[in-house]
Amino acid sequence: MSKKNRADRTPKQDFIFQKKNYLFMFIGIAFIALGFILMSGGGSDDPNVFNPEIYNFRRIRLAPTLVLIGLGIEVYAILLNPYKKKD
Repeated sequence: MSKKNRADRTPKQDFIFQKKNYLFMFIGIAFIALGFILMSGGGSDDPNVFNPEIYNFRRIRLAPTLVLIGLGIEVYAILLNPYKKKD
């Protein structure tokens, strides 16, 4: 068998993810990072003083929602098939 025939039979290696997948992954990571940034802060310098700022809308509702949306986008990016043909 010649070397040419062996080279023809080796499968071409393709990446699993394409540009579209990585774009959605980056968007998901940005949502998650933004959610964690919005969750931070609100503490008190003095441990004997209670700061009610911890329980505001941004830290209790908005930030965790952004993190969950980011995780959903990540799942979508992983399951997205870039090779799917449009009919």
